[in-house]
Amino acid sequence: MTISESTAQRFTAQDPDVRLMLQVCDDNAGAFEELMQRYQHRVVSLMTHLVGRRDMAEDLAQDIFLRVYRARKRYVPGSKFSTWLYTIANNVASNALRGLARRKEVNLNNGKSGELRGNPLDAVALAASGLMPTRQLDRSELREVVKLAVATLNDRQRMAVLLNKFEHLSYDEIAEVMQLGPTAVKSLLSRARTNLREILEPYLDQGEKPREY
Repeated sequence: MTISESTAQRFTAQDPDVRLMLQVCDDNAGAFEELMQRYQHRVVSLMTHLVGRRDMAEDLAQDIFLRVYRARKRYVPGSKFSTWLYTIANNVASNALRGLARRKEVNLNNGKSGELRGNPLDAVALAASGLMPTRQLDRSELREVVKLAVATLNDRQRMAVLLNKFEHLSYDEIAEVMQLGPTAVKSLLSRARTNLREILEPYLDQGEKPREY
């Protein structure tokens, strides 16, 4: 994709992380370390919720940042830095999930999932589903139930929900990350909300837990 000079200048002016990445382009090790400090926990958490294994998520995060560093000389700011970073992360996650599926090792409910940017996981599903509990709920139990619910989403729905609800990416930004059109992203999130509602509603109303997938 060709990026115009005006677009590059706009994102450079608007996004401090773009300015840091441009310093990385000039082999500034300190700038790269600062970007890693800003995004490493977020990337590891995102990968954990996608692949279900913390150890694998940490390895994938290392791969993602290695790709960022290797691409530094080709980097041109055509979007926010986070959008560019999560595009790389989406590609790495997609490859990893395909490999897991081929080996039949996917188990999205095992292992501990780190919190994303300090927000409990239940915020994802409750916000995405539009549901509010009608009874008092135990928070630890709720988080476990919601983790099961989010795990039932397919890979693309889960990625879209996490990017939208935790990283606050717009439909256009998610479309760029996932290489989809904005309308497709809107449809993807709508289906995800419907699926989460179907899974969560019996639990929120009657305490009926979803079965593990």
